[in-house]
Amino acid sequence: MNKKTSKSKSASLKKSRSMTRRKFLAATAASVGGAATIGFPAIVKAQQVTSLRFQSTWPTKDIFHEYALDFAKKVNDMTGGELKIEVLPAGAVVPAFGLLDAVSKGTLDGGHGVLVYHYGKQNALALWGSSPAFAMDANMLLSWHKYGGGKELLEKVYQSIGANVVSFPYGPMPTQPLGWFKKPITKVADFKGLKFRTVGISIDLFTGLGAAVTALPGGEIVPAMDRGLIDAAEFNNASSDRLLGFADVSKVYMLQSYHQNAEQFEVTFNKTKYDALPQKLRAIIAYAVEAASQDMSWKAIDRYSKDYIELQTKDKVKVYKTPDSVLQKQLDIFDGVMAKYSAANPLFKEVIESQRKFAERAVRWQLDTQVSTRMAYNHYFGPKKPAPKKT
Repeated sequence: MNKKTSKSKSASLKKSRSMTRRKFLAATAASVGGAATIGFPAIVKAQQVTSLRFQSTWPTKDIFHEYALDFAKKVNDMTGGELKIEVLPAGAVVPAFGLLDAVSKGTLDGGHGVLVYHYGKQNALALWGSSPAFAMDANMLLSWHKYGGGKELLEKVYQSIGANVVSFPYGPMPTQPLGWFKKPITKVADFKGLKFRTVGISIDLFTGLGAAVTALPGGEIVPAMDRGLIDAAEFNNASSDRLLGFADVSKVYMLQSYHQNAEQFEVTFNKTKYDALPQKLRAIIAYAVEAASQDMSWKAIDRYSKDYIELQTKDKVKVYKTPDSVLQKQLDIFDGVMAKYSAANPLFKEVIESQRKFAERAVRWQLDTQVSTRMAYNHYFGPKKPAPKKT
């Protein structure tokens, strides 16, 4: 072999080894995520975590506080920890009725409550739950809020009082009981002089029935009844009422009422804090609200029905249906309340007219299409008719 041939083979071998080495380096770089420098660890940017401090308007033991925690968990899980919401119980930072001011001022980053608790600042806010709602149930009212103009009206109402908040109504509540009493209500006159607890426009309804009304947050009701400061009260549902101890101070539970047959919860954010969040996180919050709304409905059916039975079997509570005469009187009273506040407050009138227009077609559709659940229930669970005797 001559020197020329030997040099040629040597150069070819070096070139082959160089190409192999480059391919190896390229493959190695790809396997570590395309790092340009081999031998040095890839630099991973730490995830920025935003923490928000919320407070609910509910005692820790109330199922309503559980709903607040459920909402926060959904947001925390859906953001993968990028946004973390901590929820404190009522009174941890501010009293229950002070939640709106605390969130608006930034003392709290957000809160979980109900719109009717802000009734004293702008009575139109009570229309998101504290009225007969033109025969709409709570799910229909939420439909009006999202698709019938309610969202825009709520923003307008909050702007009218300078509230620096972003509001998300959610979680349709079943029709609320008339309440807890010392003896059954059989007629309208039974309310005369009765010291009664309620909130929102329900204050006007029960005042019209003849009661002396006091507004109290949920956690203060049973102690007030126990001390004789009030004679009777309404709150919300069998689970909350049982957990809060109503059965310890009363054994008469009146069911069905128009005073709050279409209420829902509200999640509020301080607007400055909310607007500063990335668009991705704001979108997740909106979808988490809707997910929590449906989950709350399912949980309510399960838990309320169980506690409704246990109130009667374990706690020896007697349940009664509110007389039709009282229900009709509630509707008559609200006609007057609606006219009075509409004349004094243009925003109240605007909300009322919007709800009425939506309800006229939505409730008609439901009434015409919904089959009787009472008939089906009686068929399966009612007393069985004796078989005809053979002749």
